[in-house]
Amino acid sequence: METKNENVYVPAFYANRSIFITGGTGFLGKALIEKLLRSCPDVREIFVLIRPKKGLSVNDRLNKILSNKLFDLLRSRQPSAFDKIVPVTGYVAKENLGLLPSDREMLIDRVSIIFHVAASVRFDEGLKDAIFNNTRSTRDICILASEMKNLVVLLHVSSTYTQTDKLVVDEVLYPSKFDWKKAIEVAERVDEHVLRILTTKYLENMPNTYTFTKRLAEQVISDYSESLPCAIIRPSIVISTTYDPMPGWIDNFNGPVGMLIGGGKGILRVLWSDPNINSDYVPVDVTIKAMILIAWKRGIRKDKITDVCHCSSSLMKCMDVKTIVEIGLDIVKEIPLNNVVWKPRTTITKNYFVYYSLVLILHIIPAMFLDEIMKLFGVQPM
Repeated sequence: METKNENVYVPAFYANRSIFITGGTGFLGKALIEKLLRSCPDVREIFVLIRPKKGLSVNDRLNKILSNKLFDLLRSRQPSAFDKIVPVTGYVAKENLGLLPSDREMLIDRVSIIFHVAASVRFDEGLKDAIFNNTRSTRDICILASEMKNLVVLLHVSSTYTQTDKLVVDEVLYPSKFDWKKAIEVAERVDEHVLRILTTKYLENMPNTYTFTKRLAEQVISDYSESLPCAIIRPSIVISTTYDPMPGWIDNFNGPVGMLIGGGKGILRVLWSDPNINSDYVPVDVTIKAMILIAWKRGIRKDKITDVCHCSSSLMKCMDVKTIVEIGLDIVKEIPLNNVVWKPRTTITKNYFVYYSLVLILHIIPAMFLDEIMKLFGVQPM
C-alpha cells in the first residue's frame, strides 16, 4: 500500500534543498547538474566539487563545463538557473576530499542530498590511485555525510560490473573477500612500486582495479548505511543521450563510441571478442532520471534499508557486438566521417592467434608504413 510520502511529487522533494555532487565535471555529473536544474527548478543550490586542473581555476573549469552544448536548452529557458551552481574546491583523491575547513562547515550546515558520482573509470589505473579515487573517497563522503544535520539521502553511483564473478547479479549488497579498511591502509602506507607488484594478488579474479575498488566502495556504503540513508545505483555501460535534453549528446570516447569512431575512420580493423555476445548499454539521460528517482524514493523513507538498483537494458533491448559493428559500418557509408584513413571494415574474432596475426597485418605494419611516409614529408609521427 502506498503511503502519503510515496506520493510526493519529485520536483517538490528537491525544492528548497541543497545538493552536493562529486564528479560534476565528468560525463554523468554534467548531465545530472543539467537535469536537476531544468526539471527541479526550485532546488536551492547545487554544490559541485571541482579541483583546479591544467592551469584552470575552479571557476574557469565551471564556466568551461557550462558552455557545453548540453546546457543550451537550459540556457535558453532558465538562464538564471546557473546562479544556483556553487563550485567547491576539492579533489576526491585527496584525504577528506581536499576540502577547506570553511567549505566543509558550509556543506555540513546546508546540504541534505548527496550524489557521489566521482570515480576513476580507467581500467589500467594503478591500484593506489584507484583505491584513493574510488574507495577512500567513498569513505570520506560517508564521514562528511555523517556530520550533516539535514541529510535525507546519499546516492552512490556504482557499476553492474562490480560483481563480474557472478553469473546472476541481484539487487543486493554482496560481501567482499578483501576488507576496504585494510585496502585503504595498504594504499596509504605501501610504496606504489611494491603495490603494483602485489596488484594481481589483491585482485584475484577481478578483471581490473576499477571493478575491484568499486566493489570495495559498495562495502563502505554498506557499513555506513547503519547510520546513513544510503542508496546505490549500478548502471551498465553508459552511452549518449536518447533525446533529453538533445539526441546523441556525449563528451567522451569511452565504451562503444571509441570503437565505432575508430572503425568509421578505418583505423580499427580487428576486434578480439565473441561476435555473438550481448553488450549492455544504457543512455545517460535514462541513467540520470533513474538516479534522481532512486534518491527521491530513498529520501522520503525513514528506515535503514539500503536500496540497490540496477540500471541496464540487456533484458529489454539486446544487441550483440556483431550487430553494433554492422550498424556502425552502415551509418558511415551513408554519413562518412572526416579524415578517413582507410575504407571502413572491421573483423571480429574470438581466436587469440587470429586476432594478433591480424593486428600485425592490419594495424602495426600499416602504422609503421605511414610513420615513414610522414617522416619523408617532415612530419613527426605521433
